[in-house]
Amino acid sequence: MSLFIGLMSGTSLDGIDAALVDIAPDTPPRLLATHGEPIPPDQRDLLWRLCHAERISFAELARAEADFSRLQAGAVDTLLAKQNLPASRIVAIGSHGQTIEHAPAGHDGGPAYTLQLDNPSLLAELTGCRVVADFRRRDLAAGGQAAPLAPAFHQALFRVPDEWRAILNLGGFANLTLLPPEGDARSPLGFDTGPANALLDAWHARHRYGHFDENGAWAASGRVDEALLERLMDEPFFHQPPPRSTGRELFNLDWLEARLSGGERPQDVQATLAELTATSIAMGIEMARERLEAPSPERLIPCGGGAHNPDLLARLARRLPDTPLEDSASLGWPADWLEAGAFAWLAWRRLEQLPGNLPSVTGAAGPRILGGIYAP
Repeated sequence: MSLFIGLMSGTSLDGIDAALVDIAPDTPPRLLATHGEPIPPDQRDLLWRLCHAERISFAELARAEADFSRLQAGAVDTLLAKQNLPASRIVAIGSHGQTIEHAPAGHDGGPAYTLQLDNPSLLAELTGCRVVADFRRRDLAAGGQAAPLAPAFHQALFRVPDEWRAILNLGGFANLTLLPPEGDARSPLGFDTGPANALLDAWHARHRYGHFDENGAWAASGRVDEALLERLMDEPFFHQPPPRSTGRELFNLDWLEARLSGGERPQDVQATLAELTATSIAMGIEMARERLEAPSPERLIPCGGGAHNPDLLARLARRLPDTPLEDSASLGWPADWLEAGAFAWLAWRRLEQLPGNLPSVTGAAGPRILGGIYAP
């Protein structure tokens, strides 16, 4: 048994996911145990400010990174204690870090970059485990988007003979993987389709208590503003062919407010944002099908926090009447833990000197071994 831990903190900034994964060659990875470590409100607020700051204090950045790494170490310690495992049993930790900004096309003619807040040296010191981190920049150096990286893991988990499948991560942003059947010569395709929970959470936090719209109840209480939806869907990103990726740098409340006419009921805006997510995903699936000359997927597998939002899933089902939605847990991997599992698997790939990216997804010049290794 080769045990790895994957750590993931997404754009929702709600917590650190830690997944204990058994990984061996020629067999699908097995999820053994999980732990979710909430991010304290003061740390969340600091991370939020850093994600939206035009200028950053080095001292503030260092404090945020150290606090984040200590929180990661706490998540690892708790996960190991729950399983009564010593750190020596862990081959490596795969740490994604916390994305602060992602700009694969650069800004104002400057170089492409992606910035994940992480201190793998400190994490190795605190946990006594080898750490693999900084997964994205090698793909970026090869001309790729550095995102999404999970499609290679989706392929390892979910690709089967005789069936087209789509995997949909509904985190702060939505990313799609379209998997051809095993034996099909076509490579998987994956890309960000646009916002998932990021705008929904931000609009909800502005108008109501709490950081998210539980079960999509507030969105379900509103009516879709079709004129507003059309203005939102005019955004060029939605019509850009893959490879593509995005983040808060584009889709934020300023972007939304620039498209409001004024006087909209807040709950109607929330309903329209939920419909935007569903519409842009459906458009993305159609774009992927056209690129691969593929039929409709025979199942769509939602994962991430949005997989628990019945209002959003109902909107997706209406937009995709020919593609049934299937709970990923029925296929052996609960929806909340796919991304953390992906970074455990990517750590294993790094140690085995195997590529971690899919050039058909990121647009990189070729397969690349991702991540740096930090000894304890």
